[in-house]
Amino acid sequence: MTLVRKGLIIGNDPDLTEVLKEQLEAHGEFVADGVNSGVVAIEITSKRYYDIILIDDTLIDKHGSEVCKVIRNNGIKSPIIMLSASNDETEIVSSLDAGANDFIVKPFRIKVLMARIRARMRETEQSEFAMFQIGPYMFHPAEKLMSHSHSDEKVRLTEKETAIVKFLYLANENVVSRDTLLGEVWGYNVGVTTHTLETHVYRLRQKIEPDPSKATILVTEPTGYRLVR
Repeated sequence: MTLVRKGLIIGNDPDLTEVLKEQLEAHGEFVADGVNSGVVAIEITSKRYYDIILIDDTLIDKHGSEVCKVIRNNGIKSPIIMLSASNDETEIVSSLDAGANDFIVKPFRIKVLMARIRARMRETEQSEFAMFQIGPYMFHPAEKLMSHSHSDEKVRLTEKETAIVKFLYLANENVVSRDTLLGEVWGYNVGVTTHTLETHVYRLRQKIEPDPSKATILVTEPTGYRLVR
């Protein structure tokens, strides 16, 4: 199954927003929302997680860099790419200082933008600020924490549990063999067996599954384990 990521397009040009939305969703890789108001964008990002945020510097109520700064001040770590018709150095510096990860001058080639999006997302996924949505949870690897999206429930994970969840997540719903997981999480320690892994998986299920006896998130397959998102 292909991982579907969430994108937000913040811009005042409805034609450009529609084109970007179509391109993001073209291959089933993304679903995207579009808004033209900085105030609305700030509100929606405080309530909903997005894997990538595109901000045009011209909005109906605020400058794009101002919106970017507020979003960052609200603790949002998602990669942000600024879009601008200006290549003025002051504009670029202002956007990057506000917290943008990248700056692209319009007009631009869609393929180049998509490549930039994927690059920034890879950087974020490998950083200490990475956040991933897994079923009803937001997974915070750096904090060893999974927080329920619809309640105040917070699930604390051990270091090994965190490593298991992150590796399975990055496998993009593909099955990961027990030997591979053992090697990635324990480094092929000769004293570690598949029983050790199975014990950790059992404890993880007790923490995150609605019904641990009928796992729907961390699923056992004949050849290993798979994380369903």
